[in-house]
Amino acid sequence: MKLDILAFGAHPDDVELAASGSVLKHIELGKSVGIIDLTQGELGTRGSAAIRKQESDKASKVLGIIARANLKLADGFFEENEESLLKIIEQIRRFKPEMIWCNAKNDRHPDHGRGSQLVSRACFLSGLVKIKTSFEGEDQTPWRPKTIYHYIQDFYIQPDFIIDVSEHWERRMESVMAYSSQFYDPNSTEPKSPISSQEFLKTIEGRARDLGRLIGVEFGEGFTVEKPIGVKNMFDIS
Repeated sequence: MKLDILAFGAHPDDVELAASGSVLKHIELGKSVGIIDLTQGELGTRGSAAIRKQESDKASKVLGIIARANLKLADGFFEENEESLLKIIEQIRRFKPEMIWCNAKNDRHPDHGRGSQLVSRACFLSGLVKIKTSFEGEDQTPWRPKTIYHYIQDFYIQPDFIIDVSEHWERRMESVMAYSSQFYDPNSTEPKSPISSQEFLKTIEGRARDLGRLIGVEFGEGFTVEKPIGVKNMFDIS
């Protein structure tokens, strides 16, 4: 199964919180999109691995993505090593995406930066013919995505480009709220976390409105690049 875009997140809900509007927009444009979660988010203050799996399934249906997989690396403890890299390479060669999205390079949660670096390195290694992998018993041909983009998460990072997600805002937030165990619930008896306050949900909207303002739209999502973007016609840039 070949995909146009493969989005990686260190935890279930990373992609939804930072880039789900862009997922929806590109699906509407006819692009095929999949998500790979590196961990099950089992160390999260709220919920459990089993609950997060149910929530990610629900979010996937809201988004309309073609595929989703969880690599079950150790939440909080995964490292940039051969085992982790090979698991990611298998998924890149399995789906052969043209484009990769992944975590911010530096963020409040250390898993985000570590996951970002892990995926970026795996993209390069995936193109090396002497690295042999198999998935479900099938040999995999080398594949290197054309581009890698990093979505912006908790820390404010100056974006290299911003996607207009105004038309998809309601469904975007529906995919976020699929992770109901993680966010504001006045009836919850679980411990509070940095993202469980009512104010946190307001900051999501505020960040998107601010990014949208920069490009003259209502809501935006920002990304950073690893290499300069090539443009054939300057009038293609808005």
